[in-house]
Amino acid sequence: MDVQEQIKEYITSQLEPKRSDMQTLHMLMLQVLPECKLWFDNGKNAENKTVSNPTIGYGFYTIKYADGKTRDFFQIGMSANTTGISIYILGIKDKTYLAQTYRKEIGKASVTGYCIKFKKIKDINIDILEAAIRYGVEATSEN
Repeated sequence: MDVQEQIKEYITSQLEPKRSDMQTLHMLMLQVLPECKLWFDNGKNAENKTVSNPTIGYGFYTIKYADGKTRDFFQIGMSANTTGISIYILGIKDKTYLAQTYRKEIGKASVTGYCIKFKKIKDINIDILEAAIRYGVEATSEN
């Protein structure tokens, strides 16, 4: 099964209204990153044990570790969780930026150093979410 099929299966496996919200967000991601690499992480480790929620990834950047090693990863992630949806904006060096910049305007969401978590799209300002995503893509494209 290719990545696009995995993503479609993952989104359609969600119950409403989360399914529709995730489909809307998936389309937003594809508008923001039209030529992006798509990823799908099923949340299982090498022993097939579940270690995280499945995540759809968008974009591409290389993480550089202090020891000189590198790892390729996605810039933006989306995952369903028990209470709603999480959007991961990875690779931002300033871990206070998202919360300081977007928390007050985004609506009913929890904003941390790399994650925006909310129950439903209708609870948030989608334009502010898009601005945060665009910022994350810019920040990781510069690295």
